[in-house]
Amino acid sequence: MTDRKTRLAIILITSLFFLWGFALNLNPILIPHLKKACQLSDFQSALIDSASYIAYFLVALPAGLFMKKYGYKAGITLGLILFASGTFLFYPAAEMRHFGFFLIALFIIASGLTMLETAANPYITVLGDADSATQRLNFAQSFNGLAAFLAPLMGGTFILSGKTLSEQEQHAMSGEQLDSYLNAEAASVQMPFIVIGLVVLFVAIMIWRTALPEIKEEKETGNKVSGSIWEEKNLILGIAAQFFYVGAQVCISSFFIRFSDKVAGIDEKTAAYLLSGAFLSFMIGRFIGTYLMRFVAPPRLLAIYSVVCVSLLIIAVLTKGMVSVYCLVSVQFFMSIMFPTIFALSIRGLGEKTKIGSSMVIMAIVGGAIFPVIMGQVSDVSSIQTAYIVPAVCFLVVLYFAVKNNSIKTVTLGTAH
Repeated sequence: MTDRKTRLAIILITSLFFLWGFALNLNPILIPHLKKACQLSDFQSALIDSASYIAYFLVALPAGLFMKKYGYKAGITLGLILFASGTFLFYPAAEMRHFGFFLIALFIIASGLTMLETAANPYITVLGDADSATQRLNFAQSFNGLAAFLAPLMGGTFILSGKTLSEQEQHAMSGEQLDSYLNAEAASVQMPFIVIGLVVLFVAIMIWRTALPEIKEEKETGNKVSGSIWEEKNLILGIAAQFFYVGAQVCISSFFIRFSDKVAGIDEKTAAYLLSGAFLSFMIGRFIGTYLMRFVAPPRLLAIYSVVCVSLLIIAVLTKGMVSVYCLVSVQFFMSIMFPTIFALSIRGLGEKTKIGSSMVIMAIVGGAIFPVIMGQVSDVSSIQTAYIVPAVCFLVVLYFAVKNNSIKTVTLGTAH
């Protein structure tokens, strides 16, 4: 490939990191929005996360098999088409105000995102000099963080109305007035998701028309490790830690807007902007945490950050007003290093089992489909503030994993979440 074509290919593949980061981080906007528009309980609204994150568990392996047979370029293109198709389905879902239809659309979007994630990390490493592969990967991942910052900012501006009626206000309305209000709320997702779909289709066309190198599968070069993968106790513990961590991460952001309203009386638009700031602190925390690992062993830093996260969540549950909200914002900073650190520690020393071990740790992302539903159920029977005990318990599992790995001094980080 010429330098010009290589640069275009890098730009296109890097855009994938932004696109899937933007889509996933719209969920915290959609949860309170569709709860209002479709008149859902907290438990029901949490199914938005379930529809998204269950795709990582169900689609990851089929996506890998598809790309092995047809190539990464075909896989990326199919992923983008699925992504766009799901966004376009938001239009009829909003017209009918049918929550089940929204969930189907979200699952289709997430299936496309799974294919993109499966391909983008290895692809970006082969586009250019091998010596700068890690630098390109980290650069591309920074756009994932940028998307996380922009998604609630844009979603809060173009999707949320800032108008939430109390139960008393709804009961005071006539059936026609209430229906008109709910239809207007549902309709606000239509144009933003049409625009997202058109952008995604444009990228799909550009990917298809651009010459991209095919990745040749290499034979395993790691040291051989005998025995079953299930005998790798640290890997199994790491899978559990990742399962609980992703569950906690999704819980904290998904109910943030609802929490801010109930605990501090913050309107949904302002809460969305605060969430955007929280995601910015997450991105900053990733860079600062990576720097601190030069001086503090990764498992020890993981343990310290886990304790801080549990402490902040307990304060958020027990206090009121802006103190509670700022505690949740701060948690984003301290959990920023957790996904890549758990990942690296989990697969360390697996040798020829590294590939399957990596796949198993990635599949643990399904925790993001399970714990928000549990948290929603706790919220329905108690309160949204009390429900934040759920992610606090999750971080205790991460702490246990960190303590078990305390003897490890260095790890190599490099994952997109």
